[in-house]
Amino acid sequence: MVNRAFVIAGSEATGGAGIQADLKTFQQLGVYGTGAITCIVSFDPGNDWAHRFVPIEPQVIADQIEAATATHDLDVVKIGMLGTPATIEVVAQALAQRSFTHVVLDPVLICKGQEPGAALDTDNALREHILPHATVVTPNVFESTTLAGMDSIETVDDLAEAARRIHAQGPDYVLAKGGVELPGPDAVDVLFDGTDIHVYSAPKIGQERVSGAGCTLAAAITAELAKGAEVRDAVQTAKDMVTEGIRGRLNANTPFDVLWQGAAGTR
Repeated sequence: MVNRAFVIAGSEATGGAGIQADLKTFQQLGVYGTGAITCIVSFDPGNDWAHRFVPIEPQVIADQIEAATATHDLDVVKIGMLGTPATIEVVAQALAQRSFTHVVLDPVLICKGQEPGAALDTDNALREHILPHATVVTPNVFESTTLAGMDSIETVDDLAEAARRIHAQGPDYVLAKGGVELPGPDAVDVLFDGTDIHVYSAPKIGQERVSGAGCTLAAAITAELAKGAEVRDAVQTAKDMVTEGIRGRLNANTPFDVLWQGAAGTR
């Protein structure tokens, strides 16, 4: 039997992140992937590689979800970039209407923590309507700081405290990612299940962030859950895959490198 997984996320045309990275990750881990696109993000080479963002109409998103879930029996879903309150509303409705065994949320926040208006509205809607549905949520340092309402995260203990605070908002597991953002020789991530803290650590490979690492980590967790793995084991497999993907990263014309999902070999 071929295991299947669903992803609801944005499109990123260079292939380094978004639904392109998610589907490559599923395939690499032996899982058949289906997906619904929530927005189109493209880098602007003429403007310091800034993001250009175009949301998809909510009804079109709903149509994609309807088609995918009618075609396949899907009980595991990864949620990536949503981008607008209207998108969050339609995805929240889908989560309420369908009984997914596992929801993996990569909480892509577009608010920088200060500015008012649409960005903050989107972040608040994500917290209120999507976060409580999550089996696993995978925030990076900025997202953990924002979701936990902390001033800063500078140590592994801070990361663990953030995970505890985010867990109180509804998800079953919180994987707070330290990555290259925390000082020290290792990339450290902290998993909190409501009772215990489990620390994952691997030597850092360079000091710069690599595009697609967060997408790939959450997608790999999703794929492993679709195959029946326990959350803690799924996270370890995902951590190993991302580490190898960073080691085998691709250079491009962008000012950042791109993770290569194929570096870990077929699993």
